Amino acid sequence: MKYEQLAKDIIENVGGKENVNSVFHCITRLRFKLKDESKAQTEVLKNMDGVVTVMKSGGQYQVVIGNHVPDVYNAVVEIGGFNAERPVDTDDVEGGKKQNLLNSFIDLISGIFTPILGVLAAAGMIKGFNALFLSFGWLGEASGTYQLLNAAGDALFYSLPIFLGYTASKKFGMKPFVGMAIGAALVYPALSGLTEGEPLYTLFAGTVFESPVFITFLGIPVILMSYASSVVPIILATYFGSKVEKGLNKIIPDVVKTFLVPFFTLLIVVPITFLVIGPVATWASQLIGQGSIWLINLSPIVAGIFLGALWQVLVIFGLHWGIIPIALNNIMTLGEDPILSLIFAATFAQIGAVLAVLLKTKQQKLKTLSIPAFISGVFGVTEPAIYGITLPLKKPFIISCIAAGIGGAILGAFKTKGYIMGGLGIFGFPSFIHPKEGITVGLWGAVIAVIIAFILAFVLTYLFGLRKDHQAAEPSSEKAAATTVQKENAVKIENEIIVSPLNGEVKALADVKDSAFASGALGKGVAIEPSEGKLTAPVSGTVTALFPTNHAIGLTSDNGAEILIHIGMDTVQLDGKYFTGRVEQGSKVEKGQLLIEFDMEQIKKAGFPVTTPVIVTNSDQYKDTAITKAPEVKNGEQLLSLEK
Repeated sequence: MKYEQLAKDIIENVGGKENVNSVFHCITRLRFKLKDESKAQTEVLKNMDGVVTVMKSGGQYQVVIGNHVPDVYNAVVEIGGFNAERPVDTDDVEGGKKQNLLNSFIDLISGIFTPILGVLAAAGMIKGFNALFLSFGWLGEASGTYQLLNAAGDALFYSLPIFLGYTASKKFGMKPFVGMAIGAALVYPALSGLTEGEPLYTLFAGTVFESPVFITFLGIPVILMSYASSVVPIILATYFGSKVEKGLNKIIPDVVKTFLVPFFTLLIVVPITFLVIGPVATWASQLIGQGSIWLINLSPIVAGIFLGALWQVLVIFGLHWGIIPIALNNIMTLGEDPILSLIFAATFAQIGAVLAVLLKTKQQKLKTLSIPAFISGVFGVTEPAIYGITLPLKKPFIISCIAAGIGGAILGAFKTKGYIMGGLGIFGFPSFIHPKEGITVGLWGAVIAVIIAFILAFVLTYLFGLRKDHQAAEPSSEKAAATTVQKENAVKIENEIIVSPLNGEVKALADVKDSAFASGALGKGVAIEPSEGKLTAPVSGTVTALFPTNHAIGLTSDNGAEILIHIGMDTVQLDGKYFTGRVEQGSKVEKGQLLIEFDMEQIKKAGFPVTTPVIVTNSDQYKDTAITKAPEVKNGEQLLSLEK
């Protein structure tokens, strides 16, 4: 497909290219850093063909695309003229304010690991399959085939500080090749040979930090450690290096900056990394790894329930990035990790629920969405399933979380552990093969957990997960809401009296500052300037459309009138803030029943008018629509009269 038009629409609705600080992408989503998120048209983006949903997390405005996000990203970068290599400073402001600590941490980790996530998974898959071939006896450790495959899979992990030196440098705004040089120094092969023989002396003898000293630097003891596959030391070293480089750029003349800035940066950062940053970071990593193992060993079953059930929620909010480095650190320092293994069944619980929706629903659009979501989920990419299917339907998402928690408990009971950062979905199984013992009970635990989680999610969703009146996709604009209302009823049209849903001043629809309403394109009606933040039912009938932000609602009366009420103008941008729904979509309501409460003063302070149109979207089916002549109305007083 060509994605030029989609890219243009995305750029326009995130507030234009002038509103974009930076953009990059992960496996399924575009991650924007916007100057002003309030300028982005979130609901419009959510309703676009080609966009799954929109999320705001970690200081990022995330437009979820799906598996073809690299192609869309390339089109966005080209059309917007963005610099794909531009570093993102962790102190970037959001809405004029610095990010909080959690958002900054998530933004930092995702920015460093996202660029190498694909190749990291690919290398892990090669290592996993190689271990599988060795376990089955298809290859021997001495064979050339095994050695070459092992090199292809292991080289990235051994040289991980070099790769992270590059990505972390871009994140911190340092010259990437300087960061790579720092990483390369950490894994320099000749240093490993210096640890042979008797040490000069030992530091911290008798403690957990006991370290032999084989060399000194200007008389200062150097604690040599293995930094191959390490994570934390290079990130800290690169951060320190970025500060050193920025300082040097201020004092070194432009004519010699090209070589003197990297010269002094390496001269300062590399020794300090070996003397201080590396040892401290390594000790801290080891303590974190041991601590996480200790916590899980207290009750691996409880830990499995907790992590398994919550994993998909963490993914939605981007908080899983805080766990991934700990798991990666465990593998690098301990040779195994029990944390990410506990969430392995979550993917299969998700696709079990999606398969049930696919087979149970009769709605063609939902079926069409379910097929690619299921296929993506099989290979470990669950965002299309979450955002496109299970989360909008609610019950399937909850069921999948329950099934994932049970799968996590099984994984905990079998003490399943991962030994590599391998592939996703079905490609994740080789991660549980022990590099020396081969297939162990942990792998069988993973197989059993996946089967049970998948079947449980499928059965429960098929039996209880779909409501008959639940919409396949939520409306996201006034026009969509009006269309939804029109399609949902087949009631015979009769004369109707519509009472006022609000207390307030009556205004002509033509005075509303929105052309879609003022022109009558959505139907005939009237507007009210409310004096109280309570919206009640103007008729007895059914709630046929309710926005997730609770700023607009559609009803079909028992006599066939289709009514759309939109509280305020552009209030969708508040993303549900200051609105509280008191009914659900599909609910039967009585005239005068409370539908929505809203904080008028806070909405006005946010810069949005509260003028509320009340529209009869099927007014063309009536001979006449009479509007009250009273300048003000109260809840329950006649507002409109519809004549068949």
